[in-house]
Amino acid sequence: MHTLLLNREIYTQFIQPCIPEAKRFVWIVTADIKDMYVDGHRRMKPLLEVLNELVESGVAVRLIHAKEPGPRFREEFDRFDSLIKSELFERILCPRVHTKAVVIDGTKAFVGSANLTGAGMGAKHEDKRNFEAGFVFDDRQHLNELMQWIDELYLGEHCIKCRRRAYCPDPIIDLNR
Repeated sequence: MHTLLLNREIYTQFIQPCIPEAKRFVWIVTADIKDMYVDGHRRMKPLLEVLNELVESGVAVRLIHAKEPGPRFREEFDRFDSLIKSELFERILCPRVHTKAVVIDGTKAFVGSANLTGAGMGAKHEDKRNFEAGFVFDDRQHLNELMQWIDELYLGEHCIKCRRRAYCPDPIIDLNR
């Protein structure tokens, strides 16, 4: 499968149906991160609540982002103990990240222009959201390449040679070891 998703399709065909169904892990890489709400069948709920529920059910969640989240995201985040205390939730900040990708269980991924925001992922009103595009795919080779690349980011493989370290508020690895 290799499917182009445009605008709201990112939300309706990937974010909404796929993230809550994760069984093993969800990896999210984004430059910008703000509060985002998803349809919880009876009410709209924060994506952070969905991620918290996944962690509580044993699903590992990894979040890599480039800048501090928006204030409402931070307020919402503090409500979910599993995101704060569980080893299944991992979060790092790298100011060089500009990638937008979501990998679910190593079986499917979305890569595109959309940040993890309601406007980016198509969850906002039609007249308020961004114009975005991306692809969903399940090709094993591309999934493996993407997951290896995300692992390298997460483990700080690029930190050693990074020439932007002076601007990094929370370096992934300590170079003074």
